[in-house]
Amino acid sequence: MPEVAPFAAIRFDAARAGGDLSNLLAPPYDVLDRDDKDALLAKSDHNIVALDLPHIPPKSAGPPQAYDGSAQRLNEWLSARVLIREQNPALYLYYQRFEHAGRPYTRRMFIARVRLQPFSEGVILPHEQTFGGPKEDRLALMKATKCQLSPIFGLYADPEDRIGSAFTEIALRTPDATGTLDNVDSQIWIVTDKVVIDAVVSTMAAKRVYIADGHHRYDTALMYREFLASRHGGSLPSDHSANYVMFVLAGMDDPGCLILPYNRALADIDLDTVVQAWSKGAEPAPKDQADIVLFDGRTAKEAPLRFTSRDILKTLEPDQCEAWRKLDYAYLHRYLIDELLERKLGGQKPKVRYVKSVEEAEKAARDESGVALLTNATPMAHLRAVSESGGLMPQKSTYLHPKLATGLTINPLT
Repeated sequence: MPEVAPFAAIRFDAARAGGDLSNLLAPPYDVLDRDDKDALLAKSDHNIVALDLPHIPPKSAGPPQAYDGSAQRLNEWLSARVLIREQNPALYLYYQRFEHAGRPYTRRMFIARVRLQPFSEGVILPHEQTFGGPKEDRLALMKATKCQLSPIFGLYADPEDRIGSAFTEIALRTPDATGTLDNVDSQIWIVTDKVVIDAVVSTMAAKRVYIADGHHRYDTALMYREFLASRHGGSLPSDHSANYVMFVLAGMDDPGCLILPYNRALADIDLDTVVQAWSKGAEPAPKDQADIVLFDGRTAKEAPLRFTSRDILKTLEPDQCEAWRKLDYAYLHRYLIDELLERKLGGQKPKVRYVKSVEEAEKAARDESGVALLTNATPMAHLRAVSESGGLMPQKSTYLHPKLATGLTINPLT
Protein backbone atom coordinates (compact mmCIF):
# COMPACT_ATOMS: atom_id res chain seq x y z
CA MET A 1 0.00 0.00 0.00
CA PRO A 2 1.15 3.63 -0.37
CA GLU A 3 4.13 4.86 1.60
CA VAL A 4 3.44 8.47 2.50
CA ALA A 5 6.26 10.51 4.01
CA PRO A 6 6.99 14.03 5.23
CA PHE A 7 9.71 15.98 3.45
CA ALA A 8 11.76 19.14 3.78
CA ALA A 9 10.21 21.23 1.04
CA ILE A 10 11.64 24.21 -0.76
CA ARG A 11 9.09 27.02 -0.44
CA PHE A 12 8.70 30.75 -0.75
CA ASP A 13 9.71 32.67 2.35
CA ALA A 14 6.24 33.60 3.57
CA ALA A 15 7.59 36.15 6.05
CA ARG A 16 9.37 37.99 3.25
CA ALA A 17 6.09 38.05 1.31
CA GLY A 18 4.14 39.31 4.31
CA GLY A 19 2.40 35.94 4.65
CA ASP A 20 0.55 36.47 1.36
CA LEU A 21 1.78 34.36 -1.58
CA SER A 22 -0.87 35.56 -4.05
CA ASN A 23 1.59 37.16 -6.47
CA LEU A 24 3.89 34.13 -6.39
CA LEU A 25 1.41 31.34 -7.14
CA ALA A 26 0.30 30.06 -10.53
CA PRO A 27 -2.20 27.60 -11.98
CA PRO A 28 -0.82 24.26 -13.25
CA TYR A 29 1.63 24.80 -16.10
CA ASP A 30 -0.37 22.79 -18.63
CA VAL A 31 -3.35 25.17 -18.64
CA LEU A 32 -1.22 28.28 -19.35
CA ASP A 33 -0.22 30.02 -22.57
CA ARG A 34 2.21 32.87 -23.26
CA ASP A 35 -0.29 35.59 -22.31
CA ASP A 36 -1.06 33.80 -19.05
CA LYS A 37 2.62 33.54 -18.20
CA ASP A 38 3.22 37.20 -18.96
CA ALA A 39 0.27 38.22 -16.77
CA LEU A 40 1.61 36.16 -13.85
CA LEU A 41 5.11 37.60 -14.21
CA ALA A 42 3.62 41.09 -14.27
CA LYS A 43 2.49 40.42 -10.69
CA SER A 44 6.01 39.42 -9.65
CA ASP A 45 9.16 38.38 -11.46
CA HIS A 46 9.44 35.75 -8.71
CA ASN A 47 6.18 34.08 -9.68
CA ILE A 48 6.63 30.29 -9.77
CA VAL A 49 5.72 30.27 -13.46
CA ALA A 50 9.21 31.62 -14.19
CA LEU A 51 10.55 28.24 -13.05
CA ASP A 52 7.74 25.86 -13.94
CA LEU A 53 6.97 26.95 -17.51
CA PRO A 54 10.26 27.62 -19.29
CA HIS A 55 9.01 26.33 -22.67
CA ILE A 56 5.67 27.17 -24.32
CA PRO A 57 3.71 25.14 -25.22
CA PRO A 58 4.88 22.36 -22.89
CA LYS A 59 3.66 19.62 -25.21
CA SER A 60 7.18 18.60 -26.24
CA ALA A 61 10.72 19.23 -25.07
CA GLY A 62 12.06 22.71 -25.77
CA PRO A 63 15.66 23.88 -26.20
CA PRO A 64 18.06 22.90 -23.38
CA GLN A 65 18.76 26.54 -22.52
CA ALA A 66 15.11 27.00 -21.49
CA TYR A 67 15.45 24.40 -18.74
CA ASP A 68 18.94 25.56 -17.80
CA GLY A 69 17.44 29.02 -17.28
CA SER A 70 14.93 27.59 -14.80
CA ALA A 71 17.71 25.85 -12.89
CA GLN A 72 19.77 29.05 -12.76
CA ARG A 73 16.80 31.09 -11.50
CA LEU A 74 16.02 28.47 -8.88
CA ASN A 75 19.57 28.65 -7.52
CA GLU A 76 19.51 32.45 -7.58
CA TRP A 77 16.24 32.54 -5.64
CA LEU A 78 17.65 30.13 -3.07
CA SER A 79 20.79 32.22 -2.68
CA ALA A 80 18.72 35.39 -2.24
CA ARG A 81 16.36 33.55 0.16
CA VAL A 82 13.35 34.26 -1.99
CA LEU A 83 13.03 30.49 -1.64
CA ILE A 84 14.04 28.66 1.52
CA ARG A 85 14.43 25.00 2.33
CA GLU A 86 12.61 23.58 5.34
CA GLN A 87 14.93 22.56 8.17
CA ASN A 88 12.84 19.56 9.23
CA PRO A 89 10.63 17.11 7.32
CA ALA A 90 6.98 18.15 7.38
CA LEU A 91 3.56 17.49 5.98
CA TYR A 92 1.75 20.55 4.65
CA LEU A 93 -1.95 20.93 5.40
CA TYR A 94 -3.56 22.69 2.43
CA TYR A 95 -7.08 24.14 2.26
CA GLN A 96 -8.75 25.70 -0.76
CA ARG A 97 -11.82 27.85 -0.09
CA PHE A 98 -14.01 28.75 -3.05
CA GLU A 99 -17.54 29.20 -4.33
CA HIS A 100 -19.31 27.20 -7.01
CA ALA A 101 -22.86 27.73 -8.21
CA GLY A 102 -23.41 30.17 -5.37
CA ARG A 103 -22.31 27.75 -2.63
CA PRO A 104 -19.16 27.99 -0.48
CA TYR A 105 -16.81 25.00 -0.35
CA THR A 106 -13.63 24.06 1.44
CA ARG A 107 -11.42 21.34 -0.05
CA ARG A 108 -9.14 19.91 2.66
CA MET A 109 -5.89 18.36 1.49
CA PHE A 110 -2.32 17.76 2.53
CA ILE A 111 0.99 17.75 0.67
CA ALA A 112 3.41 14.85 1.13
CA ARG A 113 5.85 12.63 -0.65
CA VAL A 114 4.57 9.25 -1.83
CA ARG A 115 6.91 6.41 -2.77
CA LEU A 116 6.85 5.74 -6.52
CA GLN A 117 5.31 2.44 -7.55
CA PRO A 118 4.44 1.12 -11.02
CA PHE A 119 0.75 1.23 -11.80
CA SER A 120 0.84 -2.54 -12.24
CA GLU A 121 1.21 -2.94 -8.46
CA GLY A 122 -2.31 -1.56 -7.95
CA VAL A 123 -1.39 0.93 -5.22
CA ILE A 124 -1.18 4.15 -7.24
CA LEU A 125 -4.03 4.03 -9.76
CA PRO A 126 -4.38 6.10 -12.97
CA HIS A 127 -7.55 6.80 -14.91
CA GLU A 128 -6.19 8.54 -18.03
CA GLN A 129 -3.76 7.78 -20.83
CA THR A 130 -0.52 9.75 -21.15
CA PHE A 131 1.40 11.01 -24.18
CA GLY A 132 5.12 11.19 -24.84
CA GLY A 133 5.59 14.89 -25.69
CA PRO A 134 4.51 16.42 -22.36
CA LYS A 135 6.65 13.90 -20.48
CA GLU A 136 9.74 14.94 -22.47
CA ASP A 137 9.20 18.55 -21.39
CA ARG A 138 8.73 17.69 -17.71
CA LEU A 139 11.69 15.29 -17.71
CA ALA A 140 13.99 17.94 -19.16
CA LEU A 141 12.87 20.39 -16.48
CA MET A 142 13.33 17.82 -13.71
CA LYS A 143 16.83 16.91 -14.90
CA ALA A 144 17.86 20.57 -15.02
CA THR A 145 16.40 21.71 -11.69
CA LYS A 146 16.70 18.42 -9.80
CA CYS A 147 13.30 19.27 -8.36
CA GLN A 148 9.64 18.50 -8.82
CA LEU A 149 8.16 21.95 -9.17
CA SER A 150 4.44 21.16 -9.27
CA PRO A 151 2.49 18.46 -7.44
CA ILE A 152 0.36 15.57 -8.58
CA PHE A 153 -3.24 15.62 -7.38
CA GLY A 154 -4.26 12.36 -5.73
CA LEU A 155 -7.41 11.08 -4.07
CA TYR A 156 -8.01 8.50 -1.37
CA ALA A 157 -11.13 6.96 0.16
CA ASP A 158 -11.75 8.10 3.73
CA PRO A 159 -15.48 8.03 4.52
CA GLU A 160 -14.74 8.18 8.26
CA ASP A 161 -12.56 11.29 7.73
CA ARG A 162 -9.71 9.85 9.80
CA ILE A 163 -7.15 11.97 7.96
CA GLY A 164 -9.16 15.15 8.47
CA SER A 165 -9.52 14.32 12.15
CA ALA A 166 -5.76 13.94 12.52
CA PHE A 167 -5.32 17.52 11.28
CA THR A 168 -8.15 19.07 13.35
CA GLU A 169 -5.95 20.86 15.87
CA ILE A 170 -3.54 22.08 13.18
CA ALA A 171 -6.37 23.72 11.22
CA LEU A 172 -7.33 25.79 14.30
CA ARG A 173 -3.99 27.62 14.11
CA THR A 174 -3.35 30.69 12.02
CA PRO A 175 -2.12 29.47 8.61
CA ASP A 176 1.61 29.77 7.94
CA ALA A 177 0.86 31.28 4.53
CA THR A 178 -2.13 32.25 2.41
CA GLY A 179 -2.71 33.22 -1.19
CA THR A 180 -5.54 33.96 -3.59
CA LEU A 181 -5.49 32.73 -7.18
CA ASP A 182 -8.40 32.86 -9.63
CA ASN A 183 -10.85 33.62 -6.80
CA VAL A 184 -9.72 30.59 -4.81
CA ASP A 185 -8.23 31.21 -1.37
CA SER A 186 -5.39 28.90 -0.37
CA GLN A 187 -4.20 28.32 3.18
CA ILE A 188 -1.21 26.23 4.18
CA TRP A 189 0.05 25.00 7.54
CA ILE A 190 3.50 23.47 8.10
CA VAL A 191 3.04 20.29 10.17
CA THR A 192 6.05 18.94 12.05
CA ASP A 193 4.17 17.37 14.98
CA LYS A 194 5.35 13.74 15.05
CA VAL A 195 2.09 12.47 16.53
CA VAL A 196 0.07 14.00 13.70
CA ILE A 197 2.52 12.85 11.03
CA ASP A 198 2.58 9.29 12.36
CA ALA A 199 -1.23 9.17 12.49
CA VAL A 200 -1.53 10.34 8.87
CA VAL A 201 1.23 8.04 7.58
CA SER A 202 -0.20 4.96 9.30
CA THR A 203 -3.76 5.71 8.15
CA MET A 204 -2.67 6.24 4.55
CA ALA A 205 -0.76 2.95 4.58
CA ALA A 206 -4.07 1.08 4.39
CA LYS A 207 -5.39 3.01 1.39
CA ARG A 208 -4.93 3.36 -2.35
CA VAL A 209 -4.10 6.60 -4.13
CA TYR A 210 -6.11 7.51 -7.24
CA ILE A 211 -4.48 10.03 -9.55
CA ALA A 212 -6.95 12.84 -10.19
CA ASP A 213 -4.64 15.12 -12.17
CA GLY A 214 -0.97 14.91 -13.11
CA HIS A 215 -0.65 11.55 -14.86
CA HIS A 216 2.18 12.91 -17.03
CA ARG A 217 4.01 14.17 -13.96
CA TYR A 218 3.79 10.77 -12.31
CA ASP A 219 5.12 9.00 -15.40
CA THR A 220 7.88 11.60 -15.58
CA ALA A 221 8.89 10.91 -11.97
CA LEU A 222 9.20 7.21 -12.82
CA MET A 223 11.34 8.10 -15.83
CA TYR A 224 13.54 10.40 -13.75
CA ARG A 225 14.09 7.67 -11.17
CA GLU A 226 15.16 5.27 -13.92
CA PHE A 227 17.44 7.93 -15.39
CA LEU A 228 19.21 8.43 -12.06
CA ALA A 229 19.35 4.70 -11.38
CA SER A 230 21.06 4.11 -14.71
CA ARG A 231 23.81 6.51 -13.60
CA HIS A 232 24.21 4.78 -10.23
CA GLY A 233 24.72 1.18 -11.21
CA GLY A 234 21.08 0.40 -11.92
CA SER A 235 19.47 1.23 -8.59
CA LEU A 236 19.16 3.99 -6.01
CA PRO A 237 19.32 3.77 -2.21
CA SER A 238 15.87 3.05 -0.82
CA ASP A 239 15.68 6.45 0.91
CA HIS A 240 16.81 8.48 -2.14
CA SER A 241 14.49 11.42 -2.79
CA ALA A 242 13.94 10.36 -6.40
CA ASN A 243 12.13 7.25 -5.15
CA TYR A 244 9.31 9.57 -4.07
CA VAL A 245 7.04 12.04 -5.76
CA MET A 246 5.15 15.04 -4.35
CA PHE A 247 1.38 14.67 -4.11
CA VAL A 248 -1.45 16.88 -2.95
CA LEU A 249 -3.81 14.33 -1.39
CA ALA A 250 -7.55 14.81 -0.81
CA GLY A 251 -10.29 12.53 0.45
CA MET A 252 -12.66 11.67 -2.36
CA ASP A 253 -15.51 11.81 0.18
CA ASP A 254 -14.70 15.44 1.04
CA PRO A 255 -17.64 17.70 0.00
CA GLY A 256 -15.09 20.12 -1.46
CA CYS A 257 -13.78 17.53 -3.93
CA LEU A 258 -15.91 18.52 -6.92
CA ILE A 259 -15.86 16.88 -10.34
CA LEU A 260 -17.46 19.14 -12.96
CA PRO A 261 -18.43 18.33 -16.57
CA TYR A 262 -15.82 18.62 -19.31
CA ASN A 263 -17.82 19.75 -22.33
CA ARG A 264 -17.02 19.30 -26.00
CA ALA A 265 -17.64 21.32 -29.17
CA LEU A 266 -17.82 20.04 -32.75
CA ALA A 267 -16.80 22.42 -35.53
CA ASP A 268 -18.45 22.99 -38.93
CA ILE A 269 -21.52 20.87 -38.38
CA ASP A 270 -25.21 21.56 -37.72
CA LEU A 271 -27.55 20.24 -35.07
CA ASP A 272 -29.78 18.25 -37.42
CA THR A 273 -26.79 16.34 -38.81
CA VAL A 274 -25.68 15.29 -35.34
CA VAL A 275 -29.17 14.34 -34.16
CA GLN A 276 -29.80 12.28 -37.29
CA ALA A 277 -26.42 10.57 -37.04
CA TRP A 278 -27.09 9.64 -33.43
CA SER A 279 -30.68 8.46 -33.92
CA LYS A 280 -29.71 4.83 -33.23
CA GLY A 281 -27.91 5.75 -30.05
CA ALA A 282 -29.81 8.65 -28.47
CA GLU A 283 -33.38 9.87 -28.24
CA PRO A 284 -35.02 13.14 -27.17
CA ALA A 285 -35.55 13.52 -23.42
CA PRO A 286 -36.56 16.18 -20.89
CA LYS A 287 -33.58 18.38 -20.18
CA ASP A 288 -33.44 17.43 -16.50
CA GLN A 289 -33.26 13.73 -17.48
CA ALA A 290 -30.84 14.08 -20.40
CA ASP A 291 -27.44 12.40 -20.66
CA ILE A 292 -26.28 15.17 -22.99
CA VAL A 293 -27.59 18.48 -24.33
CA LEU A 294 -26.69 19.60 -27.84
CA PHE A 295 -26.46 23.34 -28.53
CA ASP A 296 -26.53 24.62 -32.11
CA GLY A 297 -24.06 27.47 -32.58
CA ARG A 298 -25.96 28.82 -35.58
CA THR A 299 -29.46 28.95 -34.12
CA ALA A 300 -28.94 28.59 -30.32
CA LYS A 301 -31.45 25.72 -30.46
CA GLU A 302 -31.00 22.97 -27.86
CA ALA A 303 -31.61 19.23 -28.15
CA PRO A 304 -31.54 17.23 -24.89
CA LEU A 305 -30.89 13.53 -25.52
CA ARG A 306 -30.88 10.28 -23.56
CA PHE A 307 -28.42 7.51 -24.41
CA THR A 308 -30.31 4.39 -25.55
CA SER A 309 -27.83 1.72 -26.63
CA ARG A 310 -25.15 1.55 -23.92
CA ASP A 311 -24.82 -2.23 -24.32
CA ILE A 312 -23.27 -1.65 -27.77
CA LEU A 313 -19.98 -0.99 -25.99
CA LYS A 314 -19.83 -4.67 -25.01
CA THR A 315 -19.51 -5.42 -28.73
CA LEU A 316 -17.35 -2.46 -29.70
CA GLU A 317 -14.98 -2.72 -26.72
CA PRO A 318 -15.19 -6.29 -25.34
CA ASP A 319 -11.80 -5.97 -23.62
CA GLN A 320 -12.75 -2.88 -21.64
CA CYS A 321 -13.92 -3.24 -18.05
CA GLU A 322 -17.60 -2.90 -17.21
CA ALA A 323 -16.94 0.29 -15.25
CA TRP A 324 -15.45 1.87 -18.38
CA ARG A 325 -18.45 0.88 -20.47
CA LYS A 326 -20.75 2.69 -18.03
CA LEU A 327 -19.03 6.03 -18.64
CA ASP A 328 -20.99 8.68 -20.53
CA TYR A 329 -17.75 9.86 -22.15
CA ALA A 330 -16.91 6.33 -23.33
CA TYR A 331 -20.32 6.01 -24.97
CA LEU A 332 -20.10 9.53 -26.42
CA HIS A 333 -16.71 9.04 -28.06
CA ARG A 334 -16.54 5.37 -28.91
CA TYR A 335 -20.07 5.00 -30.26
CA LEU A 336 -21.79 8.28 -30.96
CA ILE A 337 -18.77 10.09 -32.41
CA ASP A 338 -16.38 7.36 -33.62
CA GLU A 339 -19.07 5.11 -35.08
CA LEU A 340 -22.32 6.90 -35.86
CA LEU A 341 -21.13 10.43 -36.60
CA GLU A 342 -18.07 9.40 -38.59
CA ARG A 343 -20.27 7.07 -40.66
CA LYS A 344 -22.65 9.97 -41.32
CA LEU A 345 -19.69 12.11 -42.41
CA GLY A 346 -18.41 9.46 -44.82
CA GLY A 347 -15.57 8.31 -42.59
CA GLN A 348 -14.31 11.83 -41.85
CA LYS A 349 -13.35 12.44 -38.24
CA PRO A 350 -15.13 15.46 -36.74
CA LYS A 351 -13.03 18.14 -35.10
CA VAL A 352 -13.58 17.94 -31.34
CA ARG A 353 -12.62 20.71 -28.94
CA TYR A 354 -12.53 20.21 -25.17
CA VAL A 355 -13.92 23.10 -23.14
CA LYS A 356 -14.77 23.25 -19.45
CA SER A 357 -17.62 25.68 -19.01
CA VAL A 358 -20.98 25.72 -20.76
CA GLU A 359 -20.33 29.31 -21.82
CA GLU A 360 -16.99 28.38 -23.45
CA ALA A 361 -18.56 25.41 -25.23
CA GLU A 362 -21.43 27.47 -26.59
CA LYS A 363 -19.05 30.22 -27.70
CA ALA A 364 -16.88 27.66 -29.52
CA ALA A 365 -19.98 26.34 -31.28
CA ARG A 366 -20.96 29.85 -32.38
CA ASP A 367 -17.44 30.79 -33.47
CA GLU A 368 -16.92 27.59 -35.46
CA SER A 369 -20.47 27.14 -36.79
CA GLY A 370 -20.78 23.92 -34.89
CA VAL A 371 -22.50 22.13 -32.06
CA ALA A 372 -21.66 22.17 -28.35
CA LEU A 373 -21.94 18.87 -26.48
CA LEU A 374 -22.94 19.74 -22.93
CA THR A 375 -22.21 16.73 -20.78
CA ASN A 376 -22.86 15.52 -17.25
CA ALA A 377 -19.98 15.21 -14.79
CA THR A 378 -18.33 11.85 -14.20
CA PRO A 379 -19.34 10.73 -10.69
CA MET A 380 -16.51 10.18 -8.22
CA ALA A 381 -17.66 6.57 -7.84
CA HIS A 382 -17.08 6.00 -11.56
CA LEU A 383 -13.56 7.42 -11.37
CA ARG A 384 -12.80 5.03 -8.53
CA ALA A 385 -14.40 2.02 -10.23
CA VAL A 386 -12.58 2.56 -13.54
CA SER A 387 -9.25 3.06 -11.77
CA GLU A 388 -9.66 -0.09 -9.67
CA SER A 389 -10.66 -2.10 -12.76
CA GLY A 390 -7.54 -1.05 -14.65
CA GLY A 391 -9.44 1.01 -17.23
CA LEU A 392 -8.39 4.33 -18.71
CA MET A 393 -11.04 6.93 -19.42
CA PRO A 394 -11.33 8.86 -22.69
CA GLN A 395 -9.34 12.08 -22.79
CA LYS A 396 -10.63 14.80 -20.45
CA SER A 397 -13.38 12.80 -18.78
CA THR A 398 -12.92 14.54 -15.42
CA TYR A 399 -12.57 18.16 -14.42
CA LEU A 400 -11.54 18.45 -10.78
CA HIS A 401 -12.46 21.95 -9.63
CA PRO A 402 -10.66 24.10 -8.67
CA LYS A 403 -7.16 23.53 -9.99
CA LEU A 404 -4.36 23.28 -7.45
CA ALA A 405 -2.04 26.22 -6.94
CA THR A 406 1.57 25.72 -8.01
CA GLY A 407 4.21 27.34 -5.83
CA LEU A 408 3.20 26.30 -2.32
CA THR A 409 5.93 23.66 -2.07
CA ILE A 410 8.75 22.38 -4.27
CA ASN A 411 10.05 18.83 -3.90
CA PRO A 412 13.89 18.65 -4.00
CA LEU A 413 15.17 15.43 -5.55
CA THR A 414 18.70 15.55 -4.16
